[in-house]
Amino acid sequence: MSSVTLCIPARIASTRLPRKVLLDLGGKPVVQHVWERARQVRQADRVVLLTDSEEVATVARAFGAEVLMTDPACPSGTARMASVIDRLPGEFFLNVQGDEPFIQPELLDGLIARWKETRCPLVTAVSRIATAERLLAPSVVKVVRAENGEAIYFSRSPIPHLRGVDPAEWVTRRDYWVHIGVYGYDRATLAGYAQLRATELEATESLEQLRFLAHGKTFQTVVTDYHPVAIDTPEDLAVARGMVGGK
Repeated sequence: MSSVTLCIPARIASTRLPRKVLLDLGGKPVVQHVWERARQVRQADRVVLLTDSEEVATVARAFGAEVLMTDPACPSGTARMASVIDRLPGEFFLNVQGDEPFIQPELLDGLIARWKETRCPLVTAVSRIATAERLLAPSVVKVVRAENGEAIYFSRSPIPHLRGVDPAEWVTRRDYWVHIGVYGYDRATLAGYAQLRATELEATESLEQLRFLAHGKTFQTVVTDYHPVAIDTPEDLAVARGMVGGK
């Protein structure tokens, strides 16, 4: 039976909202909310918090988390996970960022189920785009999917192009998908990440998932209605506190 490890990369040196994983949210640090939701994932055999901060590690251990220390030089959550792959058990690994306090356990179980069904090297989540404003926004990462659910391409541009149709009407003519940035990797893909050189596509779009596509790896996708609640500014934190009844 395949074992699954859920990893929570959590760094303290966030630039837009310093120390956000430790900020109070309804009487608990943000990262504790993530951990508690991760513990509800029925198909995960183990939940591990990965950090380069002794302060984060101390707080996490106090609320019961298993912690692995990682190199501060890791540029992304994927790199942080890959750097400790020899210390992680399992055949499949989920990456849930430490600033996602409202992540749905059901979505994470869905990602695991899709991997078990397809044995695809990578799995991620997508949600329908409902408005032209979101479709046209460069901050919203779009995904084109094949008939079998595999991701063909990720882009900040609105794709696919509908020839002869005003872009304001595109979302009324076909389904468009936004990428939800939670990832699952099989062991071989995560273990081989350090050997995948950075690519022109990745740099051009500033999207790390394009490194995998450029090297021939494939993503399966899971459709969800979950939309991340970003905590990147004090205003975002105020919204999140309102959602949990915090001060």
